[in-house]
This record gives sequence, structure tokens and C-alpha cells, in this order.
Amino acid sequence: MLNRLVAPPVQPLASVTLPAADVLLLPNGSRLHVLHNAAQPVIRLQVVFRAGKWYEPAPGVSLLTARMLLEGTRTRTARQIADEVAFYGASLECEQGFDRATLTLYCLTRHLEKLLPLVYDVLSEPTFPEPDLSLLKTRTIQNVQVERQKTSYLAAERFSRNLFGSAHPYGIVFDENSFQAITQSEVLSFHRHAYNLAGSEVFLCGDVTAKHVEQVQALVGIGNRSSQDQSPPTAFTAPLATPTQDYVTVSDSIQSSLRIGRLWPSSNHPDAHKLQVLAKILGGYFGSRLMKNIREDKGFTYGIYASVGPREHATSFVIGTDVNAASTKATITEVHHELKKLQQELVPADELLTVKNYMAGKFANELSTVFEQCDKYKSLIFLNLPVSYYTDFLQNVSNITTAEIQELAQQYLSPKDMIEVVAGPESN
Repeated sequence: MLNRLVAPPVQPLASVTLPAADVLLLPNGSRLHVLHNAAQPVIRLQVVFRAGKWYEPAPGVSLLTARMLLEGTRTRTARQIADEVAFYGASLECEQGFDRATLTLYCLTRHLEKLLPLVYDVLSEPTFPEPDLSLLKTRTIQNVQVERQKTSYLAAERFSRNLFGSAHPYGIVFDENSFQAITQSEVLSFHRHAYNLAGSEVFLCGDVTAKHVEQVQALVGIGNRSSQDQSPPTAFTAPLATPTQDYVTVSDSIQSSLRIGRLWPSSNHPDAHKLQVLAKILGGYFGSRLMKNIREDKGFTYGIYASVGPREHATSFVIGTDVNAASTKATITEVHHELKKLQQELVPADELLTVKNYMAGKFANELSTVFEQCDKYKSLIFLNLPVSYYTDFLQNVSNITTAEIQELAQQYLSPKDMIEVVAGPESN
């Protein structure tokens, strides 16, 4: 008889192999990555450009370009684009990030051929109509004004500025006046320069046939090989940060938001996998030390986290939470206590085993669909990681010892090396 008081045994996840991607180098220099999975009659097409904040000539240009891409072309209005996408039950959107911009199409397999002309039109012939551009600028500024009434937004904004520097693409603070001054010609120029199919990375995954591959090849293989240099200024390639304590005053706020962290080794670093275990123990899941101390024991917050944020040109580590303003100093003291405890004491074996099992299980769950598998694969491409990266990750997680955890904490988690930002009411 099944005893429901006893948890089922945990099976170790020894290795993982992502589905092999077919990579086609097209004449114009773009690469088409194809992952096949016929489980569902659905396809995702993503065209990825070097068109994020890292590559923009002026702050805000990349954001406006991405958000305006679906607002009309030479042959279609924004309404016509939306209606055509809706007619086929598809989804089409463009997202801008710190490093890249991505146009994503989800559709049923049988509709891909009909939607590809629309995708090409949106990518190659956007008009960025002035009235819509002006409206988007106004709306974006209003949204930022609303967000800046929140301590969490202000703390995160100031933390990024202090961590990377005020002139660094990852640390530039939104400025309403300069954003409002961006012109249609600047957006058009950035689009011509950055949204060049030549040299783009294209990912096609799902229920893909040879015919679909040929159709996408014909779409993205147009144009000559790009010779433009999209490298950022060299001053941005090696950000430096010195430990600071900063306070953002938010009048009449009843809560404070904390951000504590530092620059972190990149995903290619020899310690990268083991540092993920350290971050999980500290604040990477609901049973973490920060949660047990500051939420469960002290009752200062509903939630607190510690996370690693890998980007193409820098990686950050941050501890974040929102607390009652009266508990601000006590929370910082407890965060420092947990950092020092990891440096001074070995993690109990049962706690480490729990974290190892959690990380392996979560990783396996993140590979349940072909789209998630493709996302993992994209990280290998954009972060320049080896094919064995995920197998190495599982092995490192499985083999890490409590002594190694302590050594890593001593090297990377000293409170004196952290940047601290608090956003809240008048500091006492």
C-alpha cells in the first residue's frame, strides 16, 4: 500500500542533451537555427537583431524602434497588421532588451507560409508614422512617471546606475526630455542600421518541415552580407563598480525597497555553475535562507530574492526586497548576517542536497516544450557558451561540496564588496 506520509525517492538527473539544431549559414551572413518537434502543429519564428540598448546611438531609440515596428508599413496600416495576425490566430510582437531585439511569430504550422510576407513587410518596410511615434513617446513617459512613484522601480533604477555607471548602456537612467526629443529620422536611421536581415540570427522551432525551412530561408536570406560595425564604444566593454551606499528619498512612502549586489562572473567563468548553487541557497527559492530569516522568522517582507542576471556584456548579482520602512535597517543587518554566515559556516549536507534536487528538477521542467528548449539553445548562442554547458551545469551542481560553497561565499559574498541602494521615506 502506498504510504503518502513518505515522499517518493528523488532520481538524479545525470545529464541532458538538447535537441540538435540544424544551423544554416545563408549567403547574406544570417544564420537559421532549426529545431524540429512535431508534438503540436505549432511553429515559433524569431528573428533576432543586434538592436538592444547596447547598440543604440542615443538612449531610448532602440525602445521606440521595437515598439513602433508593428505600427504600419508602406503597404499595411497598424490595424491591417493586427487584423491579419488575428485572422490566422497568430501572435506577432517585437521586444527590445539590453542586448538584442527580437521579432517573434507564433502560429499554426499550416499558416506559416501565409504569414511570412507580413513578417518580411514589418521587418523591412516600417514607416514609423509621426503621430503614432509622438503618442508612444507620451505614453512611455507617463508610464515611467507612474513607475517612479514606486520604491521598487527607483531602487532598481539607481542600483543599475551605480553598478554599471551612468553612461553605460546597462546603467543609463531614463530621461524624459531626451526621450521626448527623439525624432522620426533617428528611429528610421536606427532601423536601417540595426534591423538588417544580413547578419541576423533566426530561430525556427516546432512542427517544422523542409518546405518551411526553404520558405524562411527565402525570407531572411535577402540582401548582401553586412559590413557595418555595430560594436559599442570600448569604454563600455569592462564596467567597473565600487561599493557604495545610496538612498533614494520617496516622500510619504510607508515601505522601503532594497537592492544589494555586485558585478558577477560571466556564464563562461569556471565558477559560474557553482555560483548558481550559492545564489539558490541564499535566496533563489522559497525555502532559501533569506526567505526563512526575513520573511518567515522576522516577518519583514512577503518575499526576498537573490538572483544572477547574465547579459552578453556583463553579469550582475542582486538581492532585492520590499519591506516596511521601519524595518529597513534591521533587514539590511539580517542580509549581512546571512552573507557572513555562508562565509563562516558550512552549509548542512541535507540543505545542500535539497537545493541540488530543486535545481535539477527545475531545470528538467524548463525543457518540457520545444520553445523552452530553443530558449536554452539561444543562451548558448548569445552568451557564447559551449555545447556541453548544460551537462556541465548538472555535473557541477551534483558534485559541489559544502566546503566549495563556503569558499565561494568567502570570495564573492562579502558585504563590504556590495553596492547597496534603499528607496524609501526620509532616512533616519
